Amino acid sequence: MAFRLPTQLATRGSFHHHRNSTALSWRRTLSPDTLLIPSSSSLTAKKSHVQQFVTCSAGGSAQAVNLAPGTPVRPTSILVVGATGTLGRQIVRRALDEGYDVRCLVRPRPAPADFLRDWGATVVNADLSKPETIPATLVGVHTVIDCATGRPEEPIKTVDWEGKVALIQCAKAMGIQKYVFFSIHNCDKHPEVPLMEIKYCTEKFIQDSGLPHITIRLCGFMQGLIGQYAVPILEEKSVWGTDAPTRIAYMDTQDIARLTFIALRNENVNGKLLTFAGPRAWTTQEVIALCERLAGQDANVTTVPVTILRFTRQLTRFFEWTSDVADRLAFSEVLTSDTVFSAPMTETYNLLGVDSKDIITLEKYLQDYFTNILKKLKDIKAQSKQTDIIF
Repeated sequence: MAFRLPTQLATRGSFHHHRNSTALSWRRTLSPDTLLIPSSSSLTAKKSHVQQFVTCSAGGSAQAVNLAPGTPVRPTSILVVGATGTLGRQIVRRALDEGYDVRCLVRPRPAPADFLRDWGATVVNADLSKPETIPATLVGVHTVIDCATGRPEEPIKTVDWEGKVALIQCAKAMGIQKYVFFSIHNCDKHPEVPLMEIKYCTEKFIQDSGLPHITIRLCGFMQGLIGQYAVPILEEKSVWGTDAPTRIAYMDTQDIARLTFIALRNENVNGKLLTFAGPRAWTTQEVIALCERLAGQDANVTTVPVTILRFTRQLTRFFEWTSDVADRLAFSEVLTSDTVFSAPMTETYNLLGVDSKDIITLEKYLQDYFTNILKKLKDIKAQSKQTDIIF
């Protein structure tokens, strides 16, 4: 069986849809065994465009995974991609705590991820932007958990699209028995935002590949609020916000990791699309007010009007060297609209056998953070007063 996949996206412009254009279309070639990469309406209109393909042979079905005769892959063997990220590290910790044999795919870098080794995971160096480095990391792996996303300084398509296509292609070819992909809530509703469009395309690509999978859409991480609001308030620095009523149901990444492994062991979840959302959706203003109350001090808030973000995005699209900035500003623009990033969780909790009371609230999460930080600051202040005594 052969799968034909493009080595690269056609043009950056293919990701910028007009409001009236259709979403990315998915189609198969004449051969049912050949998977063709999706093409946007703008690509199909350009008949002169020639796509480049690379062929990958996937011998046997996805269920037949053997390292050698009589040596089956252990179901507890997992590969975590994006293991050093906010969510990835919690996935690794949870997997190790539950007895999984964890391998982490990490890009070579000057500061190695020693903390992953210290926890008991195996670290392998590879780079999604270099497809030839991927296959060796998948040998002996039963499940891939994909938490990866590109760095802020990288073009969005490099890792989040081209790299993921290569990873999924290799996973299918090597018979990976389950693939867990983390996406973004409402990604199917915002084709004008490159990152969200790419996430939606990846969801469909995994589905059409026939790879056994679970797709999990996320709304927002509680951990991200610490650096964005809590720390600046404590340090009496500016807190940046917008005048938009966006509401986001933040969730603790530890809860996301716990629910992920419950879903991984539940055969009824195979092939499903799940959305994980926190107990309540919050506006920026409500989060800042909560941090102010818990910190016991007012925030120095600098409000950025949504119109400024839109103008900046339009301006940066004129220059090739700032086009990636425009792509990321497009995502920011969605987060500063009247969109609600939340979803009812009752059905998901019932499916996974989870009690909603066991999911941490944002109030409890931030309260624990501020209590610990303020206690440490108090202890440091007391110690400094003792050292100031002169005899």
